[in-house]
Amino acid sequence: MLEEFKQLLHIVARALLSNKTRSFLTMLGIMIGVGAVVLIMSLGAGAQSLILGQLDSFGSDLIGILPGASDEKGPPASVFGVKVTSLKKSDVDALREKRNVLNLQYAMAYYDINAPLYWRDQVYDASISGVSGDYFEIEKGEIDQGRFLSQDEMDSVSRLAVIGPTVAQELFGDNNPLGQKMKIKNQTVEVIGVLKEKGKSGFSDPNNLVLVPLEFAQKVLAGVNYLSMARVKVDDVANIDFAMEDIRATLRERHNIDNPADDDFSVRSIRDALNLVTTITDALKYFLAAMAALSLLVGGVGIMNIMLVSVKERTREIGLRKAIGAKNYQIRQQFLFESVALTLIGGLIGLFFGVLFAFLIATVVQSLGYDWDFLVSALSFIIAIGLSSLIGIIFGLYPAAKASRLDPIDALRYE
Repeated sequence: MLEEFKQLLHIVARALLSNKTRSFLTMLGIMIGVGAVVLIMSLGAGAQSLILGQLDSFGSDLIGILPGASDEKGPPASVFGVKVTSLKKSDVDALREKRNVLNLQYAMAYYDINAPLYWRDQVYDASISGVSGDYFEIEKGEIDQGRFLSQDEMDSVSRLAVIGPTVAQELFGDNNPLGQKMKIKNQTVEVIGVLKEKGKSGFSDPNNLVLVPLEFAQKVLAGVNYLSMARVKVDDVANIDFAMEDIRATLRERHNIDNPADDDFSVRSIRDALNLVTTITDALKYFLAAMAALSLLVGGVGIMNIMLVSVKERTREIGLRKAIGAKNYQIRQQFLFESVALTLIGGLIGLFFGVLFAFLIATVVQSLGYDWDFLVSALSFIIAIGLSSLIGIIFGLYPAAKASRLDPIDALRYE
């Protein structure tokens, strides 16, 4: 049995090496398909780890409150840019009262806009956030230069701003930003502080922020009276569910909502966000991998065509082998093994280049300052070896069966 297998390997190796160019081109489709699947799965896992890491860095004791209703499996409409005006600063003030939310420790209200900043002849686009509340306890930020907004200033229309280090560098260059007067939508604002640099986020760059008083952002810059969102921090992770129920009950009472199905707000914990993002990114990752895997079918069809050509070219060889005693199953094994060998070798080469490109991309992204993990799962190896071999078997069956059914006399007469 072992001797027969060695002989089969020798015959297959000789057949593949006798036409190296054709063998390589035949494997190319499988190489590209497997490489694409491995690369996409690795990039998907890296992107997922980045997003989940950024969410987790906010803290598992945080609760986000967004305007607009949503079901448990999807985000509220405000996430997609739909303006929802149901959440107000007075709602956040009510949540701070212990009689409403017993376990609430800190709270923060936000209104976000995007607008260009002007200073002398410099123009720079930044993310502007009107804030009011316990900023450092919620966002874990620190001041590098100057000072932060006082609570009285955050609840006023004071024309003051605290900027991120990227804004300071891009707008003011080597000049000291403290005390400088810049313009936002024709409104002159004085810079009183610069935040310490933080790591980049998968959603936004915290170093590109301009923080201004909430009242100023709402009334002067945007002319609105509602919030983009709010965040609260509870005293203990174990009390997250209790706090979320208290928040919902308080907001329903304030918004005169009797039926939870009529909620005009969404309350989510970081834990919920992690679960939701994991579900979405998993679905996206596997969908893209499935799309890339379609190229394996194209490669499989190519292998079947080449194997049929090979059967035709080697008709006399098949007839000779049968004439000296080769059985049908041995001929079938030979061509099926050739097909599997082509796809398996192509799959392993594709795996190598997929991992290589995934590593290079991860290295580049990490050099840009993102916390991107280089991840290649065991599933990638299973796909490379298992799926490519399966493609070889499926698309090699017909040519192998056709070769095994050839009549030896007719095959020897074939010209």
